[in-house]
Amino acid sequence: MAVNYNAKEEADGHPSGVGASGGAGKSRKPDNTAFKQQRLPAWQPILTAGTVLPAFFIIGLIFIPIGIGIFVTSNNIREYEIDYTGTDSSSPCNKCLNVSWNSTPPCTCTINFTLNQPFETNVFMYYGLSNFYQNHRRYVKSRDDSQLNGDNSSLLHPSKECEPYSTSENKPIAPCGAIANSMFNDTLELFRIDNETRIPITLNKKGIAWWTDKNVKFRNPSGNTNNLTALFQGTTKPVNWPKPVYMLDSEADNNGFINEDFIVWMRTAALPTFRKLYRLIERKNNLQPTLQAGKYSLDITYNYPVHSFDGRKRMILSTISWMGGKNPFLGIAYITVGSICFFLGVVLLVIHHKYGNRNTSADIPN
Repeated sequence: MAVNYNAKEEADGHPSGVGASGGAGKSRKPDNTAFKQQRLPAWQPILTAGTVLPAFFIIGLIFIPIGIGIFVTSNNIREYEIDYTGTDSSSPCNKCLNVSWNSTPPCTCTINFTLNQPFETNVFMYYGLSNFYQNHRRYVKSRDDSQLNGDNSSLLHPSKECEPYSTSENKPIAPCGAIANSMFNDTLELFRIDNETRIPITLNKKGIAWWTDKNVKFRNPSGNTNNLTALFQGTTKPVNWPKPVYMLDSEADNNGFINEDFIVWMRTAALPTFRKLYRLIERKNNLQPTLQAGKYSLDITYNYPVHSFDGRKRMILSTISWMGGKNPFLGIAYITVGSICFFLGVVLLVIHHKYGNRNTSADIPN
């Protein structure tokens, strides 16, 4: 049986053989519901001088005091920074500028400095790097989280993401990847000089990593023994490391993959200029500051090369407050926003006072 097909009628929305008013055609009219017919209740603010002006003044009066408080708190934080890259010919570390990985014997240098103000509370020692792009896509992906979490299978068969730092000398690298291979390995020691006598400052190497990293994300391989040398048997160290991962520390709870210096380094930075926590200097008693004002010396074992990529290295001593480290930006931002809002409120108030009555009277007919 032949059936005629009319393309024009089909394009118009009416099937062939069915009239426009026929009951067989499906209507395109939306359902008669509040949502599809756009009858839902709505609220639209009416901006008037009586609502806008108080909002500007309230925001200004709230933001400005908050900004001043944050800014003053930030300025009360003590911070001292030393650049020990050695690019300046007069720097004591200039002799170590062209050091390479695993140089033997290691290059050492000492920088003397003076603290003009005491550091009252706990002091945090950071190392800082500049022009080091830890946020590069391939660099960030170059790791094996299963291996770092103690998976025995991944220990001997690293992820392909670690290439070309997954194997060395036909052995799997532990830990594998570019992040681990480029781990910061300078050694910093701090001394206070009292009557020409160097008094060492106690630097705590524990408690510098996030709790979740230390206890959840990073774990050593499991086995029938607690001997890390046996647990890491069959693996080799990263190319740029002077020693294997199971010799990072003499203390068992800070060795291997759970070494806190290693964990801190593995948390990549978002910007090319960054700092990472290196050591803690805890206050011993409330009668004396943690670091007294006076002369100090910093002994540096210069292992980490940065001159090849125009990088810089720094040591930072800093206290903290309830808002963290020294950062005046947040306080300045609050003060700026609050000042702008308050200024706009004054300008709009003057305009409203000067022209508001004129516009109202113009609407009244004679």
